[in-house]
Amino acid sequence: MSIIKLDAISKWYGEVLGLNNLTVTIGHGITALVGPNGAGKSTLMGLIMGQIKPSKGAIQVLSQPPWNNPHVLSQIGYCPEGDPFWMNITGRYFVRFLAGLSGMNRRAANLAADEAIERTDMTRDMNRPIGTYSKGMRQRIKIAQALVHKPKLLVLDEPFTGADPVARSELATLFRGLADQVDILVSSHVLHEVEGMTQQILMIARGRLVATGDLRSLRRQMHHRPHIIRVRLDHPRNLASALSSLDAVSGLRVPSPDTLLVETTQPDMVYDRIHNLLIAGNMNVREIAPADENLEAVFGYLTDRNGASADSSAN
Repeated sequence: MSIIKLDAISKWYGEVLGLNNLTVTIGHGITALVGPNGAGKSTLMGLIMGQIKPSKGAIQVLSQPPWNNPHVLSQIGYCPEGDPFWMNITGRYFVRFLAGLSGMNRRAANLAADEAIERTDMTRDMNRPIGTYSKGMRQRIKIAQALVHKPKLLVLDEPFTGADPVARSELATLFRGLADQVDILVSSHVLHEVEGMTQQILMIARGRLVATGDLRSLRRQMHHRPHIIRVRLDHPRNLASALSSLDAVSGLRVPSPDTLLVETTQPDMVYDRIHNLLIAGNMNVREIAPADENLEAVFGYLTDRNGASADSSAN
């Protein structure tokens, strides 16, 4: 079952094209919407949230068009990028107030607020003024208000912005835990932030769809681009010398005293050869891993292939 379905969606702002003929289906779980600043992510989020209307094409969220549709919007929880707070109120008051706006009576709003705050691990600090919160705590209380009415879809707009590394890791763990209860769409222009959270990726650049699907599957499909294997071991030049005669190896680099990068268009064959050489030579190896199956590398390959650049300005 699709959670979000876009069929040939385009959106213009006067003469500026925000999205260009976007067709994609988003299913259950956590999906990361990634792309550089100005790629069209904000436009797509606005369409999904029913805040703007498409210029062309059709969009369905939870099987219905979201524009001017209170029934759909009541089933979406939204966590904006900015901080829409009154800093002198408590976190609990903020979440309880939003629960009341969704139509709950006072008692129901209190119960729902406390439950949502507990789910985001903010119970201990819920009675403190929001102005005393750290960036990570403010993000958690925003997520609590997005969850308070028990939505079916949680939309997170750049949730890691401004958070320190510890807070980012904690938020990613929180989102993975929430995915058992609610489907999540999370946008980010910092690719590595979402890589540890989900493998389901939706890439856009210059308002166009670059790729969608499982990150590893996307990388494996790019046969025209060489794979890079990273081997960390003592004396990497010895392994490089042993691999240099292999036809499947198209390049070798030693960027540091304990690292060898092997470029190949036949990774399975080269992995087997590396393992055999390591065993035969009794080499002390610390890591054998793909160096370019990360999100940053895949996005770079795909945007190059599609003629889209990171300095795009459509949004």
